[in-house]
Amino acid sequence: MADEYQPIHGAGRQTFGLKGLWGELSAEMFGTFVLICFGDGCVAMAVAALNSSGRAATPTTIFMASGDWLLITFGWAFAVMVGVYVAGGISGAHINPAVTLALAVRRRFPWGHVVPYWIAQVVGAFLGAALVMWVYRDSIAAYNTAAHLVPSAGNALASYSIFATFPSPVFHGGIGGPFLDEAVGTALLVLGVFAVTDARNTAPLSNMGPLIVGFIVFAVGTSFGAQTGYAINPARDFGPRLFAFIAGYGQVALPGTFNNGAGFSFSNYFWIPIIGPLFGGCVGGILYDFFIGDVLHARKSGTAQAVASEPGRAEPNVQPERL
Repeated sequence: MADEYQPIHGAGRQTFGLKGLWGELSAEMFGTFVLICFGDGCVAMAVAALNSSGRAATPTTIFMASGDWLLITFGWAFAVMVGVYVAGGISGAHINPAVTLALAVRRRFPWGHVVPYWIAQVVGAFLGAALVMWVYRDSIAAYNTAAHLVPSAGNALASYSIFATFPSPVFHGGIGGPFLDEAVGTALLVLGVFAVTDARNTAPLSNMGPLIVGFIVFAVGTSFGAQTGYAINPARDFGPRLFAFIAGYGQVALPGTFNNGAGFSFSNYFWIPIIGPLFGGCVGGILYDFFIGDVLHARKSGTAQAVASEPGRAEPNVQPERL
């Protein structure tokens, strides 16, 4: 297959630019784009497309049963899986600024690459949201009309949820609960990602890692998803949020302010799905290494020293630890 492949960019550009950081950024951007296409796409199905197509009880029927939430959690799980398969061979498929930061903190990922990765991820998420709007614009408009929602008036929270997240009314507009929710969900995600990608642990065989990571996202969504919409990814939330703002959703998108006049309100929420996941991702990486990674390291180091000290044995060919 490699011999039959003809680069679109041409051999010159391929050699000059795409082997290094620019190639990694290209993969991160496109992997995150694919993630949002599938992820926001499944929410668009649940919120606007199924009911607008006559496949629901009414034109405004959403979230009437747990099946709607399962559609979304499964959709996001497979969205992550496909995104990781798409970009994994080039950039490692972080497709999540929280994962990038955690890798820089605990896995010697170059700090100089962190912000460029973040930018590429946000750009990919923005473009993915734009494609979802392009495909589903008629269904979204039909749902807004049926539900008497006007995005520019700041009351179209349901159709806005196709693109980005918001907190549950149970938090009464507070920031502590949503921040904790996002931090815990992202910590569990990164902890799982570190476990799956750690060759010293029971890593998945062959190329099953992306599928397992997708199921970790499914587990987070089904266990910790409903209170904040489990952004657990700053790019996944901010890129589509920025697009929603440009598309006319106004202050509901940025700065993330809503008040329905009946006791449900939140203000300046946009930073919670950014800072919460970044903090939680670092905590998850540290917890994995404290309880598991350091144990694996000690056992591997001890085994290597024991083998090397045996009389008549040559120095073992110990591979560098995967960090």
